[in-house]
Amino acid sequence: MKLIVGLGNPGERYAQTRHNVGWLVVDELARRAGASWRRDGEAETAEVRFGPAPGEKVLLVKPQTFMNASGKAVWPLVGFYKLEGEQLLIVQDDLDSPFGLLKFRLGGRHGGQNGVRDLIARLGHDRFPRLKIGISRPPPGRDPADWVLSKWRDEERSTLNELVRLGADAAECWAARGLAEAQQLYNGTDLRPPPPAPTPPPPGPELAPPQDTQD
Repeated sequence: MKLIVGLGNPGERYAQTRHNVGWLVVDELARRAGASWRRDGEAETAEVRFGPAPGEKVLLVKPQTFMNASGKAVWPLVGFYKLEGEQLLIVQDDLDSPFGLLKFRLGGRHGGQNGVRDLIARLGHDRFPRLKIGISRPPPGRDPADWVLSKWRDEERSTLNELVRLGADAAECWAARGLAEAQQLYNGTDLRPPPPAPTPPPPGPELAPPQDTQD
């Protein structure tokens, strides 16, 4: 048994905000498997299997607490199923990564992500892998707390849809084949458009050919 937890806030108000990208990934995993969500304590859960038959049993989790209390929803499930940290994957938004980038990381500090902060506090350790999905820093002068709760812009939708699809692929790979292989396959994922090619300098003035002179 493994757990894949998508971090987010409950309620329609937050459904399409940057902070809820973890929910989008686990919703995509449930959709692919044809699994239904059910209430399970302070969370909604859906049971799926990944990998060759019979497959690895995985419980998808959407905490129904608000982000700052994510651990309150998750730690009872970890205790009930007697899971080690390596059997728990947290799918989270990441302010410090550019939008379009995703990467796995094992352990480490919370980096200001309050859901991860609460998980570390309640579990008593940080030894669990995270799938970090970049949402970029806010524009200058905008409060990060306001930014993470803002809606995706229309021009971001195509990249977001692809990022969620790849995030679901990456989480499924982790469940079926382990962290090392998932890191090898997906830590280079970067959907940012390439920078524009440098503009060549304008041509200089055309020089007249030298004139032959005779004595």
